[in-house]
Amino acid sequence: MTDPHRTIDAVWKLESAKIIAGLTRLVRDVGLAEELAQDALVAAMEQWPAQGVPDNPGAWLMTIAKRRAVDHIRRAQRQERANEHLAHELRRLPQDADKQQTERDDTLRLMFLSCHPVLPAPARAALTLKLLGGLSAAEIARAYLVAEPAIVRRIAEAKQTLAEHHVRFELPDETHMAERLSSVLEVIYLIFNEGYAAASGDDLMRPGLCLEALRLGTMLADLTPDQAEMHGLVALMEIQTSRAAARTGPSGEPVPLHEQNRGRWDQLRIRRGFAAMLRARQAGGAPGPYVLQAAIAVCHAQARTAADTDWPRIASLYQALVRLTPTPVVRLNQAVAVGMAQGPQAGLDLVDALTTDPALQHYHLLPSVRGDLLLRLGRHHEARLEFQRAASLTGNTAERAFLLRRAEQITADEPAGATLGQTVRDFLSRPDLDPQTLRSYAQTLRRLCLGLGEQTPLTSVTADQVTRVATTAWGRTAVKTWNRHLSTIRSFATWAGLDGLAAGLQRRPEPRATTKPDGPAPLDPLWGRSDLPLRERTLWSLLHESAAPVSTVLSLNVEDLDLDDRRARAGRTWVTWRSRTARLLPDLIAGRTSGPLFLSDRRPAPARTPAPADLCPHTGRRRLSYERAEYLFKQATRHLDPAGNGYTLRRLKTRDTPGRNP
Repeated sequence: MTDPHRTIDAVWKLESAKIIAGLTRLVRDVGLAEELAQDALVAAMEQWPAQGVPDNPGAWLMTIAKRRAVDHIRRAQRQERANEHLAHELRRLPQDADKQQTERDDTLRLMFLSCHPVLPAPARAALTLKLLGGLSAAEIARAYLVAEPAIVRRIAEAKQTLAEHHVRFELPDETHMAERLSSVLEVIYLIFNEGYAAASGDDLMRPGLCLEALRLGTMLADLTPDQAEMHGLVALMEIQTSRAAARTGPSGEPVPLHEQNRGRWDQLRIRRGFAAMLRARQAGGAPGPYVLQAAIAVCHAQARTAADTDWPRIASLYQALVRLTPTPVVRLNQAVAVGMAQGPQAGLDLVDALTTDPALQHYHLLPSVRGDLLLRLGRHHEARLEFQRAASLTGNTAERAFLLRRAEQITADEPAGATLGQTVRDFLSRPDLDPQTLRSYAQTLRRLCLGLGEQTPLTSVTADQVTRVATTAWGRTAVKTWNRHLSTIRSFATWAGLDGLAAGLQRRPEPRATTKPDGPAPLDPLWGRSDLPLRERTLWSLLHESAAPVSTVLSLNVEDLDLDDRRARAGRTWVTWRSRTARLLPDLIAGRTSGPLFLSDRRPAPARTPAPADLCPHTGRRRLSYERAEYLFKQATRHLDPAGNGYTLRRLKTRDTPGRNP
């Protein structure tokens, strides 16, 4: 006998988007619409196990939800006006084919709403999976390997942002259709990519996210049959998913495309991809980014063996793609194609031109691709170092193990002498370094090791290499930050006996402050901006109300807080705050009981695990750094600063704040 609860779960995933979309059109509030739909789901869970599953479960859920909507509107303050609106909408609902068209339009409106550009990309993805995918917050959290409260908070803030910006439940007009559709496609592809190549965790793939992205893409393609890019995205996802069974080996290790057993590729998905590509061509128009990527995937799928791959064709498609979207990652993929079509040296020239791009400084595939090309050129030792460096940058366990195995398989003469990583560790283990200096030194030298590779022989490190890494990592930072990193590199070079290592780096003159920090007036506009992230609003408010040093506030832990007395112990002193901070702190803590109060946006890579005191046991994220906090504040205050540079966090100190000692 079929389990009613499993049936309810399956029906909800299929029907929830339609139900929430229809309710949103009636009540004009996506948050309220989801609550009403959840009420209907609860009713089903209570009644179906006893009474049986209705013949048309989707219609049953919609009917119950609409009844809840009617009840809600009747209780609203503007009862008469709301009832008239509801009655008008219900009278407008046509039957049969027209009704199906209305439901499709409602679903499309909901998709555009959840993917609205006013929301940050992570919020768009979470809200889309919740409203259109029917996934619970717990399921989304498991898929992205984050804490469930973080997903709940992300979804709640997204709904609040939509309400505050008065985003309407409607289809965009022709003027904005392309831009809005691009945002929807971006969200679907972000979901797919997180499933196809997981950024962190133990597994290479998360198939559930891939299938959910495919379902959303197919739904959108049915709703927008004349959009070539939509069909192109579906084709791309179908063909890439067809390789899933061949992408991993017996132990879960990655298998490169040219080594995959093509007999394990899913031919049904490939045919679906070809069919979607045909629909994209029939829709007409100049090929967009997704159509071009799908065309590249088609070239791979058509080759019976890796040797049969039409690399010149793929290289030309990437050239066209670079003209449309000249992002660093697309250019890196182009380098791979050029390396296969024109030889490894041609590909390496393109890759080397990308090594100074700040966007790729933490991207593990850059040294991985470079290692492949170097290996084909017979430069084995350099290739081995690049694979080791790539392994240190990736957060995915399976991929890191694969890259380390590749490095170990390369036979190369090992130069004698100390390595860069060992020398850095010896330098940082000196007993004369105080904790603050040690932390500052470690940040600089860790970035240097990531950029050059820990296993690089110290004697082979050149001034040009150091200049490249430093310029890429800190070339656009504030003068004081640049000079701090430069000072660390010089100290390390002198200690290691390599005085010329920083020869290509010059200290920058620091401008003298000509005005004293203003009081709170210039920053008043910040306190009314609800669009800013909760973390930033809380940090800035706490600094503003406490007048405590920035480093002291960033060092606070959740267990240090006394929310009732509005104070926190920081070493031998106390940090106190007032009402605005008191309102924000409970939401920021969100159930956490220990660990840093202010957390970074992402979890650290395994190779960069911080000290236990700087790691949150609930989320796995590290303590927010001074540099990152300073950067975010400068970005938020550029429009307030007459010079256009943005203010430092010290500007938040007020002259009228009470003392910190209770």
